[in-house]
Amino acid sequence: MNSRAVIESGILEKLIGEATEYDKKKAVETRKPKSWCKSISAFANTTGGALIFGISDEDEVIGLADAEGDAEKISEIIKQRLNPLPDFNLSFYKTKDGQKLIVLDVEKGEETPYYYCADGTTEAFVRIGNESVPATPTDLRKLVLRGKNSSFDSLISQYEASDYSFSKVREHYKIWTGRSMDEKEYESFGLVGSDGRLTNAGALLADESPIRYSRVFCTRWSGKTKSGGIVDALDHKEFSGSLISLLKDVESFIKNNSKTIWKKTDNSRLEFPEYVHRSYFEALVNALVHRDYMEHGSEVHVDIFDDRMEIYSPGGMVDGTKVQDRNIDRIPSRRRNPLLADIFDRLGYMERSGSGLGKILDGYENAANFIPGKEPEFYSDHTEFIVTFPNLNYGTQLIEGSAEKSAESAEKSADSQESLTKRQIEILEKMETGREYSAEEVADMIGLKAPRTRQLLVQLVDMDKVRMTAVTKNRRYIKIVSANK
Repeated sequence: MNSRAVIESGILEKLIGEATEYDKKKAVETRKPKSWCKSISAFANTTGGALIFGISDEDEVIGLADAEGDAEKISEIIKQRLNPLPDFNLSFYKTKDGQKLIVLDVEKGEETPYYYCADGTTEAFVRIGNESVPATPTDLRKLVLRGKNSSFDSLISQYEASDYSFSKVREHYKIWTGRSMDEKEYESFGLVGSDGRLTNAGALLADESPIRYSRVFCTRWSGKTKSGGIVDALDHKEFSGSLISLLKDVESFIKNNSKTIWKKTDNSRLEFPEYVHRSYFEALVNALVHRDYMEHGSEVHVDIFDDRMEIYSPGGMVDGTKVQDRNIDRIPSRRRNPLLADIFDRLGYMERSGSGLGKILDGYENAANFIPGKEPEFYSDHTEFIVTFPNLNYGTQLIEGSAEKSAESAEKSADSQESLTKRQIEILEKMETGREYSAEEVADMIGLKAPRTRQLLVQLVDMDKVRMTAVTKNRRYIKIVSANK
């Protein structure tokens, strides 16, 4: 049986349930248990997952001759070789032709890191793509923090608070709240520890930040690639210092390297920016607050091309998922640096509700010069998070009646939770009833890029307009017959 057959039969989907990570093993290897125990360590150290015994790497259902006996061996080996012991559950599955399988569900652990201990070695594993690989020293540091329910920004640094000032923070706090910040409040804000040393959050927000890898690199490239013209870069700046200064410096760089077209109307004038300030400012805040500061040697980058702007930050989604596979409207607030997020909230730069990605999309869709297909796109993997902003004026002609279009855009945004969008209607119209489609196939049909198409499809699934056949990387989408346009 090939991979397609297993998935079409529904076996794999039933076995893994809600898990997005899974491994398969043809049999229970008792002489070389590390071959499958490393998957248990990796699942517990990342987002959880399912390990299926009785299916080959080619997705052929082999079955187990003594499933009950194998289950006892699995349980005993886990207890002997995994430390600490992760939460797991064993269950049996019987196929239509009588083959017995074992499904080992492993929960995401809270007492990380989870080690495989045997033969004189102690090793932790993490998931990268569909593989379980040894944890790097940086991975281990992150796992230790998670196991202690701590975060990088809350750790006490080596820097004495008396050597640093916070004029930028105090100035903005005064503007936002109308009251002054006393130095005695530094500790309650989380900038300074009880021993008089800066927290890492304090070190990042100090006027002259001593954390060098908090820098931001900004480049205006010539053309649509990094080697697209006679001169590669038209402008380049490297910014360092307090996160407050970085935010303002990068904001100014973007303004200086983008243009706004305007047009007179009877009573006012309409502005048509290349990039929407509300959207990219939100992305900059997210990049500085939510980036992984334990990834040394990797900084935030802002790259402006003729047709787009990309904001890159080190570190993927906190929960290990991929943003391009998620419904933007349903992503819960998970903060890698909760202390920084709280400080930025108190300074008025962001909200604790975690609505930043939605604001990025709304800002664009409410712009007077927005047209479908120019939506911001989000991408993440294990090591990076990238937001891509299309240049709204690139390759388009401004049309008459933009004021009316802007009003319609605002009205559409207000009603978006109550009715289908034009793009969603287009998807339903072009999908044939009963046929399975990949996100890439749907994207080709409607002329939209795959990440945004996946977001629209997930929304349609939530609205019971489309059914998802699996939660694996081989997922397909089917239009529900009763779906109304």
